[in-house]
Amino acid sequence: MNRNQTKINNQIAEFIKQQKNNTFNYKQVSAAIGAKTQGKQRIVAMRLAELAFDGELIEVSPGKYKAPSRSNFMSGTFVRRSNGKNSVVTDSDGESIFVAERNSMHALNGDKVRISVAAARRGAEPEAEVVEIIEKADQRFVGVLKVERAYALLVTDSKFLATDIFIPKNKLKGGKTGDKAVVRITNWPEHANMPQGEVIDVLGKEGENNTEIHAILAEFGLPYSYPESIERAASKITDGITPEEIARREDMRDVLTFTIDPKDAKDFDDALSIRMMPNGHYEVGVHIADVTHYVRPETALDKEAFKRATSVYLVDRVVPMLPEHLSNGVCSLRPNEEKLTFSCIFEMDLEGKVYKERIAKTVTLSDRRFTYEEAQEVIETGRGDHADELQALNTIARSLRAERLKKGAMEFDRAEVKFDIAPDGTPLGVYYKVSKDANKLVEELMLLANRTVAKTIGDPGARKKPKAFVYRIHDKPDPVRLSDLASLAANFGYKIKTQGTPREINRSINKMLEEVAGRGEENLLSTLAIRCMAKAVYSVNNIGHYGLCFDYYTHFTSPIRRYPDMLVHRLLAKYLDGGRSVNLDKLEDECEHCSKMEQTAVSAERSSIKYKQVEFMSSHIGEEFAGVITGVTEWGLYVELTENMCEGLIPVRDLANDYYNLDERNYRLVGERTGTSYRLGDEVVVRVARADVQRRMLDFVPVSDKGNGLENPEGRSLHSKPRKRDHKRTGSRRK
Repeated sequence: MNRNQTKINNQIAEFIKQQKNNTFNYKQVSAAIGAKTQGKQRIVAMRLAELAFDGELIEVSPGKYKAPSRSNFMSGTFVRRSNGKNSVVTDSDGESIFVAERNSMHALNGDKVRISVAAARRGAEPEAEVVEIIEKADQRFVGVLKVERAYALLVTDSKFLATDIFIPKNKLKGGKTGDKAVVRITNWPEHANMPQGEVIDVLGKEGENNTEIHAILAEFGLPYSYPESIERAASKITDGITPEEIARREDMRDVLTFTIDPKDAKDFDDALSIRMMPNGHYEVGVHIADVTHYVRPETALDKEAFKRATSVYLVDRVVPMLPEHLSNGVCSLRPNEEKLTFSCIFEMDLEGKVYKERIAKTVTLSDRRFTYEEAQEVIETGRGDHADELQALNTIARSLRAERLKKGAMEFDRAEVKFDIAPDGTPLGVYYKVSKDANKLVEELMLLANRTVAKTIGDPGARKKPKAFVYRIHDKPDPVRLSDLASLAANFGYKIKTQGTPREINRSINKMLEEVAGRGEENLLSTLAIRCMAKAVYSVNNIGHYGLCFDYYTHFTSPIRRYPDMLVHRLLAKYLDGGRSVNLDKLEDECEHCSKMEQTAVSAERSSIKYKQVEFMSSHIGEEFAGVITGVTEWGLYVELTENMCEGLIPVRDLANDYYNLDERNYRLVGERTGTSYRLGDEVVVRVARADVQRRMLDFVPVSDKGNGLENPEGRSLHSKPRKRDHKRTGSRRK
């Protein structure tokens, strides 16, 4: 062993001592000890592998290590998978450890468990054994009932359960064969092959639109109806706009005010006002529905709103956080109706410079309801209702956006898929929601209000200590993914910073995204840029918002549909009145719940989109479409169709001209014999082979001139340049 290698080994040993229970890979170790060359990094990788082989490190997942714990007992959350790859996510470090079915004690997904962990030798996956189920999660599954003479089964297609559920006949709740139902697992005897359960709700006949949408909501544990008691409580609430209440507020009913929202919106929770000031500046108001004036803390209505935490937007409906009497009626800033609002009011010029600002409880009256399309037409033509005011607001918003991007804010523009839906729920066509000036006008002014509220509480000045508050935070990109992105971008001649200030890193990514536009590598690099970003969450611990490049940011502008905004309204009103800080730990628990429910709602929304995409494509079996590879896995290639953004899978078995291996580092499948590779972002032509609406799965087969894969006889990839999206409604393409 040479001196250089000995020094590196000693540095590695010292690094490991300091990690306690943290996990690490060779890149993190290399960065920590200053091993910058490929040769030194290779030494680091080999040394970690040797230590794992000798049992001095635990390889918790391929290439990821941790020092052995003094105790091999720990607690965690059980993750059950229908493919048998069960695992436990440990409480101590969030790592995932494999649990064989024989060692699972029939623990179910989400159960809190205690496990025994054994260190694995190199080349073998570490395993854990469940020794105790500490706390059982409420286990509900959605499936189709199969009722026999003496018993019944729920046939599930859950990724969390590999077996059917046995149901006694007296626990069917009227369910019949072919009904979709929600079933709760009540017991799983030790030596039984399947768990036992009872029907909680019968959703309806399989295949009916309402049944399938309710099944999606139930699958994610989301409600699909309101308890009658909550509806009754909401219906008793009136607008309460009395002379006494108006006297307590700033009266802005005589200021030009309007809303700009999607054409199908009914819950208008934000409005804009504008008027010229004597000094030539503009007074711009961002007025938000004062929901917390009506929904009081700890009431049944408030508890139900907190439980939901967010409205859920599915393809054909909205499941509101608040009953419609409030969300679409009392609180909604409908035109020509007086409303109670919480407002941020700015003195500004057309360059977006803010001279003064104030936050106040107000009473407003919306003069006009614009759809985004109507506002956009006025902006583009300069003609129509309140054209001068819309033009001024648009100029201000453009200035704010330009300044934000100049400071390093991220800029990801991706079209959003929408459906034309028939009354019975059948998807008739697909179109794209594209962000134009009218959308960006509203977005920039909402960002300004959110940032102003967060800074008001988070930076009180005069050496005052900030009070507990709800922040919308966004962490820095994953360093490993960012490094991989930079390496791949460098292969195409683009430079991305992996070190430096957020502004420097973000500007380098924005520059790359601008330069790749329209090029062959655009799909690959833009997709990876998005994937290296962290998820934004709610927290009392303010670390700023990386993507927006804001030191202080919160959510204040949508209290009708987001519970965190209601929390912000209450805290803001309390602190502006001189109130004391609330309990930090309790507030953080509320933030974590809201973040979790937000992600659940997003997953349900995506699932409903997938359902309608598969239903739409089921009428296009056998047709060919151009698409882009959006995912590369060992089981196949995910392809998004360029024309309508529907995504499906090319199973690896249908790449029949070769045996393909997964190259994870370079996001590609590589053929052993031909060396042909299919990488994330590649353009392909596929034929729609199968559309399983119930399982929400779409299968494609590759198109080639010989029908045996994506290659032509010379072994070159057959990539078809997709047509540029025109963002209009689309139907079928070529036969």
